[in-house]
Amino acid sequence: MPKTDKPKILVVNDDAASLLALTSLLDLWAHETNYTVMTARSGQEALRQVLLHDFAVILLDVNMPGMDGFETAEAIHQRARSADIPIIFVTAFLADEIDRLKAYQRGAADFLFTPVIPQILHAKVAVFVALATKNDELKRQAHKLSQRSTELSATNKRLTREMEERQAAERKSHAKDEFLAMLGHELRNPLSAISSAAALIGMAGAGPDTVGRAKVIIQRQSQHLSRIVDDLLDLSRAMSGKILLARQPLEVAALVNACLDTFKATGRTANYLLTTDLTPGWVDGDPTRLEQIATNLIDNALKYTPAGGTIDISVGADEQRDQMVLTVRDSGVGIAADLLPHVFDVFVQGSITIDRSQGGLGIGLALVRRLVELHGGSVDAHSSGTGNGSTFVIRLPRALAAPASAPREAAGVDRGKPTVLLIEDNEDGREMMATMLATFGYAVQQAADGVQGVQMAHAAAPDVALVDIGLPGIDGYEVARRLRNDAATRHIKLIALTGYGLADDQRRVLDAGFDLHLVKPVDMQHLIEAIGTSVHLAGADK
Repeated sequence: MPKTDKPKILVVNDDAASLLALTSLLDLWAHETNYTVMTARSGQEALRQVLLHDFAVILLDVNMPGMDGFETAEAIHQRARSADIPIIFVTAFLADEIDRLKAYQRGAADFLFTPVIPQILHAKVAVFVALATKNDELKRQAHKLSQRSTELSATNKRLTREMEERQAAERKSHAKDEFLAMLGHELRNPLSAISSAAALIGMAGAGPDTVGRAKVIIQRQSQHLSRIVDDLLDLSRAMSGKILLARQPLEVAALVNACLDTFKATGRTANYLLTTDLTPGWVDGDPTRLEQIATNLIDNALKYTPAGGTIDISVGADEQRDQMVLTVRDSGVGIAADLLPHVFDVFVQGSITIDRSQGGLGIGLALVRRLVELHGGSVDAHSSGTGNGSTFVIRLPRALAAPASAPREAAGVDRGKPTVLLIEDNEDGREMMATMLATFGYAVQQAADGVQGVQMAHAAAPDVALVDIGLPGIDGYEVARRLRNDAATRHIKLIALTGYGLADDQRRVLDAGFDLHLVKPVDMQHLIEAIGTSVHLAGADK
């Protein structure tokens, strides 16, 4: 506990003998009563002492030259620091009522008349010293309480913050758990359908119609699985900043119209009143990613709008902001007020999706927001509540229209089916792709690893090699480098088949010597077109 100063008593008197007499008496009890005595010979000196020290009581002579006791008392109590110091007036004559009133108006606490009776002086001083001691103790306690209160307040704030952080972490953890449970559900459904359809095809009693339906189911559910994986990968890349945009001038209305044509071709829009207002306008963007944005918004509107509902899609220019605006409005189930602020959040959307029976991972809107932001745009959601439909608005910076391009030359004459070398270590995948290519009339040779693939390329000299990147022994990059460095195999058109789909992966593939980069699972029609492109490229080289 810190040491505290003793209470101080100030004796003010211009007469040296009187001053000495008073201080000598006070010094007799100083140790017992625990105080110290200070002196002043004038009112001005008393004021200077009051500015420097706190006093338990002031013994003030009334009759002093220059500034008398009344004036000194008034000056002392006019200062905030000394306004509450009790003053005992010391006088040699018996004050009448007028003098007493004057003294009390100046702040007098009491009177002492000379000659001073020691016992009375001791008693009066002891009262004020005890009071000052108690006040000092109360101040110290109040200071300690204030410090403690500050510490408790800081602790309370820290605990509150930790609780909020813990609750937020628990909510995120719970949301992730729900998301993973939902992901398992979404993966098992198509896998179950594929497994059942495959088993049905193998049954002896399965007729042609049954086998045909089973094949359609396998194809449809495989595409569904592929979309789930693509969504997960795209979201992961977008959130980690690993998506690099291949920007080019794009006409937004045409892009949105092409997306709508795809939905119409599959019959998705048949049961809805669909209205469009597509005003041409250009942006600088990645066509694949902008198509992904538009497709997700339209799919979202179709998914959460009951049959017979309306969906309005518009594209227009905001001249004032120099932006192109895509708006998708539906009359569907709407968005609850508590969900609206979170519709673009990762994981949260998955756990509180409006209607899980509709299927999907619920991460489409999170992906939309990130892709829009990468294009320098913004996305907003609006809804008046459950049952009142939803509106999503995409804003993108406008760009100048692309210059008209020269018409493309017609493709060269069909040189016949090229020979294909398939280098793939996954036996089932290799067998199925070889079988599919064979049904399209391609002569296919197979290699199970990189070394065998290079050997077969030298032996058979195929027109096209489909090369998996993740091969045992030597990987696909090394296969491409060896084939490109050998004059005997340099002519082979190389197509990379890989599960790695980032822009960096594509650059690495092309740097290794590949002509094309395709991401698994590859749509067969897309693969056939890629092989055809290679044939035309080979013809052009010759």
